[in-house]
Amino acid sequence: MKVAEIIKHTEHREWPLSEAPWKFYQEWNRVIFLHWQVSVEALREHVPKALEIDLVDNSAWVSLVAFTIEKSRLRNFIAFPPVSNFHEINLRTYVKLNGKPGVYFLSIEGGKRISCKVARQFSELPYRYSSMKRAEGKYQSNNANFGDQLILRFTPGKDILEKDALTKWLTERYALFQDAGQYINAFDIHHLEWPLQEIDVDKLAVNYPRYANMINNSPYSAQYSPGVQVVAWGMDKRDVADLVNQ
Repeated sequence: MKVAEIIKHTEHREWPLSEAPWKFYQEWNRVIFLHWQVSVEALREHVPKALEIDLVDNSAWVSLVAFTIEKSRLRNFIAFPPVSNFHEINLRTYVKLNGKPGVYFLSIEGGKRISCKVARQFSELPYRYSSMKRAEGKYQSNNANFGDQLILRFTPGKDILEKDALTKWLTERYALFQDAGQYINAFDIHHLEWPLQEIDVDKLAVNYPRYANMINNSPYSAQYSPGVQVVAWGMDKRDVADLVNQ
């Protein structure tokens, strides 16, 4: 689907699209979502004070999202597959900034060194390289510096035709907030509503030592998606001092 068609469909969003021209395009394909309910106290030490932790029934959540980015490019440029196509794993939580819901990355990893370097340069997101392998129904990652590891075997199931409120809350997020020293960098994104499927997790070994008190080998729920086409807008820098004093 062309970008012009994608941005016409906004009925599933909580707020209007940015009036500025979009800046980035990419595809998030063959996506696995794993979700854990966590304590607010455990999560708070990992989230900047300028961001409010978003809650459902007074509970906080953390999700591991493993997928493959393809055709990533700047607007008016063509994609260059050796850089624009790579595997990614992010460990994210759910936050608000001035009442606007979005996600915050506790960890973000890419499977190609050059792709991580380019992504850091253009987005300032804290991408780090991890060794990753992917095959049909398998996803594996290892980061020697942090001791982070994921071993996943799975089988996608039938389509989820009616999503419950929690699943929508966990997946339909259209903003990203990331700390950058004295600033919070904010990004708006847009895509069609996630097409989701059930997933059978045949094997799971997830080990992120820094977050061991929040995530383990038994997620609360999981989903699979064939993917979405994504457009994103440029970075909006928010001064942390101003946000904390509001």
